[in-house]
Amino acid sequence: MPQKHKQQARIPSASLEDLRYDVGVKNVPTKALKPNPHNPRMLFDPTPMKELRESIEKVGILIPLAVYWSDRDKTFVILDGQRRWMCAQELELDTVPVNQLAEPNTVENIVTMFQIHNTREDWELMPTALKVEVLMHELQEKNEKRLATLTGLNPAVVSRCKKLLSYDKFYQDLMLNPDPANRIKADFFIELYALLVDRNVKAMDWYSKRPFIESMLFKYLGKNGIKSVTDFRLLKQYVSNAFHIGKGAMIDRRLNEFVRDHSLRLDYLNLEGAELAKTLKRTLANVQKFETSIKDIDVNEMYGSEDLWDALEKIVVTIRQKLRQAGRRVS
Repeated sequence: MPQKHKQQARIPSASLEDLRYDVGVKNVPTKALKPNPHNPRMLFDPTPMKELRESIEKVGILIPLAVYWSDRDKTFVILDGQRRWMCAQELELDTVPVNQLAEPNTVENIVTMFQIHNTREDWELMPTALKVEVLMHELQEKNEKRLATLTGLNPAVVSRCKKLLSYDKFYQDLMLNPDPANRIKADFFIELYALLVDRNVKAMDWYSKRPFIESMLFKYLGKNGIKSVTDFRLLKQYVSNAFHIGKGAMIDRRLNEFVRDHSLRLDYLNLEGAELAKTLKRTLANVQKFETSIKDIDVNEMYGSEDLWDALEKIVVTIRQKLRQAGRRVS
């Protein structure tokens, strides 16, 4: 069994107060650090943590943690490296290497956290949303593009965060469950959001937001009528199609029944039935045929065909518009 890689303090006799004045990389007692209260990453799943812990046990902490000294708390606060610190605690390491930065204010703290982690693997979205909410409050800023510039997040991610913030704390907590097996993915609530703000659905006399969410959650978790979060897109389409063909009263009644009766499947809401399926099949075939023809274009041979490239650019714009309207991510 590998021996625990014990970090040794470079200045073992120095007090914590003395260490705060040391410049550059240094070793500090593991117990002298605390997590950042503004860390947008709140969930640490066991599998990657186990892999990191095993690596540290073999070779130690190779990349120093980024920290700042908190005059209020009289301790070091972690800006980058909470997972390494948590592993160090589990391995009972005496000290950890750190690189000390200047103490930031609240906004600087959150922005720094976003910027440090911007190129890393995606966090769970709900913790990120909570920190975006703090920035919105501190700066009185709601513009998605400006928030995206500030945090380094994609504007589409900021938009998704704002959707999650529209839910009650009860549902936010479901997305923050420490146990991945019992955690409700943010995608469920993001896809459901389009239905909750649909003007036709909201205008239905029987509609009430919380019971509606509870029913959809029950159907999704039990695979009773909602097998995938993308089914909400189809559900919204069925509602829109019904109103478009003048069957609003019928879809009103059927959606009410669908919400109350968990034995009903999603196709119960498809009032256009085979005709819609036929249209979708034909459209899909045309799109696939078009994709094939695009792939077959010899760019060198068609290089000077300005009309072709102009037409393709217009098509790209149209495709992006349709994808956004459908709530799909567009890079």
